[in-house]
Amino acid sequence: MDIKIGFSDSARELVVVSNQTQDEVLALVTAAVADDAGVLQLADDKGRQYVVRNSRIAYVEVGKNQARQVGFAG
Repeated sequence: MDIKIGFSDSARELVVVSNQTQDEVLALVTAAVADDAGVLQLADDKGRQYVVRNSRIAYVEVGKNQARQVGFAG
């Protein structure tokens, strides 16, 4: 699952590739943004942990992984 987090005070985005399902990620995000003083905690598919302050989150995009194409299309 590809997760893209945009921040209110930065033009950069955080992209996390997770093994969690879309429903699991959406439940975590929904619970986190309900509490402005808390944090959103995610783990990627390599075991790294990400902790983001809820008050800084501008948006969260959750989408399915797409197979990377190799070579030239045409």
